[in-house]
Amino acid sequence: MANIGDVARTAGVARSTASYALSGKRAISAEVRQRVDEAVKALGYTPNAGARALATSQTRVLGLLAQFYEDEFAPAMLQYILGVSETARELGYDILLMTEADGARALRRVTRSRMVDGLVLLNVAEHDDRLPVLRQAAQPGALIGLPADSSGLDVFDLDFPEAGRMMVDHLWALGHRDLLLVSPPAHVVERGGGYVWRLRDAALEQAHKRGVTLHTTSVESRQPAVGRSLVAALDQYPDVTGLLVHNEAAAAALPSVMHARGLEVPRDLSVIGRYSDEFARTFSLPFSSIESAPDRLGQMAVRQLVRRIESREVRDEPYVVRFISPALVDRGSTAAPCLGINENKDFRALIRGAASQGSPIQGGMQ
Repeated sequence: MANIGDVARTAGVARSTASYALSGKRAISAEVRQRVDEAVKALGYTPNAGARALATSQTRVLGLLAQFYEDEFAPAMLQYILGVSETARELGYDILLMTEADGARALRRVTRSRMVDGLVLLNVAEHDDRLPVLRQAAQPGALIGLPADSSGLDVFDLDFPEAGRMMVDHLWALGHRDLLLVSPPAHVVERGGGYVWRLRDAALEQAHKRGVTLHTTSVESRQPAVGRSLVAALDQYPDVTGLLVHNEAAAAALPSVMHARGLEVPRDLSVIGRYSDEFARTFSLPFSSIESAPDRLGQMAVRQLVRRIESREVRDEPYVVRFISPALVDRGSTAAPCLGINENKDFRALIRGAASQGSPIQGGMQ
């Protein structure tokens, strides 16, 4: 197994120079650093983590706190984890993933034992009990998600209020005046999911400004409850011409629900969601969407965290709160409302009733 001396001999430099090139503790020329990097790759050298920690007071490990709730749609959360872990690996750091329910206790344990050089928090609640612990820790931290009080921490998030306004404006510009916003379950808000109400309240305000009726509903995020919730919502608001879907599980379930009801986008219903392009590809979703950019948020959080870890000057800089501006990915699922579709309520009710009773319908909607 190769050691630092082997790396130094292969690179043609002193052992201390090779060590400084790898640790970053001293300025090394780009040419020498490249030779050391090439030697590391050629030899397959892996620094001893224990020795490195003793020598540099760094573990080259980042802690990632992510709580998996039973009612949470796991594929959406995994995209944030992937963005964090890939960027950490690119920058030469490993990830210690912690998922225990008592996040504050986990945070105390890893910070006091110096197991990590810095921490990234997901599932950030409006009033998160992990934040006072993180503020008191010797290691820096970064949040993906905006809490009520962001002081003393770097924060990165999607601009959810602007996303809500953009969704409303997109459908309003096409001529829609009766819309339905589908949000995560109500208990997500109750446990501190401020992103839910930030998008919802901004969308409602924008709808009022535009003279649009915007109904709101919360649907489940697990099967089979999510399908039943969507059916109930469409039954409750039969005359809406557009859906704003702020619930990844609902977006994934919506194609089958619409197919069962004989609805097509954008002919019968315009749909715009809020999720990532990767999520849309994974579930073959045909709906236009606001890009949630989980990979980019992970990159931003980790890069800022590593800057604070590796530079005393950066660590003393003011903390930042940065939002990603929402961008619409058009997949052709929105269009002007179909003329006459609202006037033909009896026919639409007949279709819904027949579908619920399993009766065949001859012909189709015109």
